[in-house]
Amino acid sequence: MPADTAPVPELSAAEFREAMGHFATGVTVVTSVDTDGEPVGTTANAVTSLSLDPPLVLVCFDLGSLTLRAIRDHGAFVVNVLAAPQQHLSRNFARRGLAAAWDGIQHRRGPTGSPRLEDVLAALECTVEHALPGGDHEIIVGRVRHVETSANPSGPLVFFRGGYASLRPARECAGFSGAAFQIGFRSWVRGGGEGAAD
Repeated sequence: MPADTAPVPELSAAEFREAMGHFATGVTVVTSVDTDGEPVGTTANAVTSLSLDPPLVLVCFDLGSLTLRAIRDHGAFVVNVLAAPQQHLSRNFARRGLAAAWDGIQHRRGPTGSPRLEDVLAALECTVEHALPGGDHEIIVGRVRHVETSANPSGPLVFFRGGYASLRPARECAGFSGAAFQIGFRSWVRGGGEGAAD
């Protein structure tokens, strides 16, 4: 059946952001190194697995992202998956247009030279496979070269309706049954950062 040909009202950016905010995502920090060899990173939730064979991930970056610029030059990056207690890392790396503060951020270089943050739930070290246009973003497809998971007992940090949340066992949720986990809101942050767009 063909789509209705009647004029469709233009969707505003605010409406689109509000709707997408109802899609809960994990939170990552994507890291690389700049041309001086200094670490860079940005908070990102536009991240997904793309393929098992070969192992590929997809990350979307705002065209003005300092991290995107570094990844283009370096050709490699790490997706660091944050745990629920790591909101401070998410905030630190979600500074639109500014370099994140690396003082006190524990990390080590992986095989590609990109930083792996300590105590994250998982680190996926990638080399750039493809770069594709995506409106006001650029889509980077990375081939996963190395993975590391931690024994961190925390659940993942979650972003939902413009704020941070976490997963908690269903037994802790009054009147809830049927699923192993439920989203539990811990604190809210409104507004963005580079990471809100990355």
